[in-house]
Amino acid sequence: MFKKVPKISDAEWEVMNILWEKSPLTANEVICSLQQQTDWKPKTIRTLLDRLVQKKVIGVNKDQKVYTFFPLFSQNDCQHAETQSFVKRIYGGTLKSMLVQFIQDDSLSEEDIKELRSILDKSPNN
Repeated sequence: MFKKVPKISDAEWEVMNILWEKSPLTANEVICSLQQQTDWKPKTIRTLLDRLVQKKVIGVNKDQKVYTFFPLFSQNDCQHAETQSFVKRIYGGTLKSMLVQFIQDDSLSEEDIKELRSILDKSPNN
């Protein structure tokens, strides 16, 4: 059975990206990684870790002296849930509306359009 992915804030995505790249990690390892790319304080990062644990997006291994954190959802699952949420909120749930806007706004190159056409041709829904 598919577990519903909880909503993740932009800041929480940053933490998840670190954990998807390598896990399990201690809080200090997550803090060190994030401080290389953000100006966040350690307390802020610990709060984000706590929030993700409360949301059941990450788990905590308490078997060792130092707790380690690991993702409970794959990056692909979270990206899929975020995409579904975005399409529903902004485009009324229809992917077609979003694609039409990208094509009309010239956001897609000719190469992008060819690739999309190829993917649609291979789609089992045709």
